[in-house]
Amino acid sequence: MTIGIDIRCLAQGKHTGVEEYTVNLLNSLFGFDKDNEYKLFYNSYKASPEIISGFLKYKNVKLCRFRYPNKVLNSSFRFLKHPKIDKMIGDVDVFFSPNIIFSSLSRNCRRIVTFHDLSFERYPEFFSRKRRLWHKTVTPSRLAKEADKIIAVSDSTKQDLVQLYNIDPKKIKVIYSGIEERFSPVENKEELRRVRKKYNLPEKFILFLGTLEPRKNIEGLILAFDKLKQSKNLNLIIAGSKGWLYENIYKTAQKVNSSDNIKFIGYIDPEDKPALYSLAKLFVYPSFWEGFGFPPLEAVACGTSVVISNVSSLPEVVGEAGLLVDPYNINEIAEAMNQLLQDESLRTNLQRKGIERAREFSWGKTAKETLKVFREL
Repeated sequence: MTIGIDIRCLAQGKHTGVEEYTVNLLNSLFGFDKDNEYKLFYNSYKASPEIISGFLKYKNVKLCRFRYPNKVLNSSFRFLKHPKIDKMIGDVDVFFSPNIIFSSLSRNCRRIVTFHDLSFERYPEFFSRKRRLWHKTVTPSRLAKEADKIIAVSDSTKQDLVQLYNIDPKKIKVIYSGIEERFSPVENKEELRRVRKKYNLPEKFILFLGTLEPRKNIEGLILAFDKLKQSKNLNLIIAGSKGWLYENIYKTAQKVNSSDNIKFIGYIDPEDKPALYSLAKLFVYPSFWEGFGFPPLEAVACGTSVVISNVSSLPEVVGEAGLLVDPYNINEIAEAMNQLLQDESLRTNLQRKGIERAREFSWGKTAKETLKVFREL
């Protein structure tokens, strides 16, 4: 079987959820599947990121690279239904898109697409005008209806596809994302000191890690921390790259009484994340909506107690390994953080459950279940 895979989402070399999903899934898939041929569709004027070159070490993987202007190519896919990607890369039996993106395929080419979430349908106000226009133009509902099979990264996303797009549940396969083995409690003191020094971290802190955008409810976390603040030794560390509409997050942090104890440390290098989670007193992720939610799962895998929202996929993924809160209730978020800070036995219990929970997720398992979907088509 010849399988085409759209890897255009890797062109920017970023480390967002979609990119992490694509890279880890493909590395696991190529690592054990020697029977099928893979053709990777890539379009960019820029030199391909190193991770893409890494795929080529596998003998059954071929990179099909093009250098068309993206706006022209996307417009042609959307409005002219041409060219056909499967014909551009040489005939394939199945074409897989790890995320929603402009594309056009021949009628006889089976198509599979992964939906990570439908937050843009639930909360359009949390997205920039440019991003809303992109979603409107790419028309995810059409992509869902045209796909022969849909992979949803959580049951929450599956239910959204059924309710919002009226997709037949039988067409949707829930396959959980995995977690890298490197996420485990870091006990190496030298490594912990290195990361603490690199990001100038205080001794005692609550951590948030994720893209800075309205959907993550970071403003709510800041307000909750402000209510919680009782000691000068307790800090809130906000880690992650700037997303869209992030400005109000900084403004809120500057206005609260505890502003001196709130620190933004920006992008975190992937190799530093396990130590960062391990250093945190607790991890808080009060997001309004998540399709899966990598950071809370990574945190519990590192033995860190977590506070998470009681909505969307987060209770489904983290299970009983975290304290659930209403993301719209600032007092409830503050109370949960205070409870974890004060109750050591509760923290220890959640840490144990979290490490056990994280063992249920692996990229090898994700890849094998994904390959099974390819074969079924």
